[in-house]
This record gives sequence, C-alpha cells and structure tokens, in this order.
Amino acid sequence: MNASRFPDALDVLLPLLTRHHLIQHSNFDKQAMSAACRSCGIDIPDLRWSDSVQIARRAWPEWKGNGGHGLANLKRTLNLQFHHHDAGEDARAAAMVVLHAEHHLRLPFEKLIKPVGRKSYAAPIAMDGDPKGALAGSVVVFTGALGMSRNEAAEFAAQVGMSVKPGVTKQTTHLVVGDQDLKVLAGHTKSSKHRKAEDMQSAGHWGWSVRHV
Repeated sequence: MNASRFPDALDVLLPLLTRHHLIQHSNFDKQAMSAACRSCGIDIPDLRWSDSVQIARRAWPEWKGNGGHGLANLKRTLNLQFHHHDAGEDARAAAMVVLHAEHHLRLPFEKLIKPVGRKSYAAPIAMDGDPKGALAGSVVVFTGALGMSRNEAAEFAAQVGMSVKPGVTKQTTHLVVGDQDLKVLAGHTKSSKHRKAEDMQSAGHWGWSVRHV
C-alpha cells in the first residue's frame, strides 16, 4: 500500500488545520486524532474544535427525545442532501448543520460556538407553615420565575399557614406558576412540576389550585 503514514499526513495537513476552527459531529474526530498521535508517539496538536451535535441541541432543543440530534435525524428534519457514513460527506453535513443553526438562531458563527453556561437554579426551599395561619394545612410548590425571590414567596406563604415544599407530591394543594424559560424546558411549554401537577389532577387528585403569577 502506498498510503502515507499518519505522522507524515498530519505534517502536511497541520498548516491548513491550524488556520481554521474545526467542526466535528460528536467528539469522535478529536478523540481519533488524539489516539492516533498517542499511538505514533507524537504530540497532539492544539487545534480549535467545536461539536455540531452541541450546536444542534442549542438550536433545536425540542428534538431531544424526539428523533435526537444525530446526523440521520438531522438529515431528515433539516432536509440535508448528503450520503451518510461517508467521511467526506459527513464532514460536509456537519458544516450544513452549523449553517442551518446560524440561520435559525440568527447568530454569527463566533457566538454560535461560544459555550453556553448552565442556568443556575436557586436551592430547593422547604418551610413549615404557621399552624395558626388562615391556610394552615395547605402545601404549596413554586415553579418558574416569580416577581420576588423564592425565599420571599416562601416566607409569605408560611406566614399564612402554607407549608412550602420543593416538589409536587400527593400532599401538594397549591402550585404557583411564574414565567417559564422555554430554553430550558427541552421542547415543553410547561415545567416538569406543572406537568406533574396536571397529570395528578387528571388522575383524580382533586383539591389542587394552580395560580399563574
């Protein structure tokens, strides 16, 4: 065979690779190159990598659990024209995914590849209600962004007798629903607490009160 050895091929490609930001669909390409370098006893090059799977998840979170973000499903949902499982074609497909995401999110490439920090959530709040309060015996759960901090809301609820719990259970009597951040709901329009409460209502757990604030 007349194929070039990996170190020789890498020497030829490095001037091109180091000039560009590289897109891989999943982390396979970076891992494969690193493994080949280790096998050949050469330094792993410092290249700029981004993952078109992560970009697709950012652009279309609603596809999680609904076909997913693999190239096969993206080919169908985005109407991409390429031959799957061909190395060159799959590389071109990853580029097309990025272009579609740029258009869909209306973001330039530099912002599209910038890591998105995880949304920080307040620690779960549990608080006993005043047994002398007018609503003693009630159990309230909060979901979404309220017009005040969760601590303030919990203190108000406890003062009127409501026990505050972090999650929806059969003992919950009230659910207070604030603004929902659709970007973190994985394609849903309601939080998991809200959906669970509605499911329990449908199953016959009466006495619920859902309030949107």
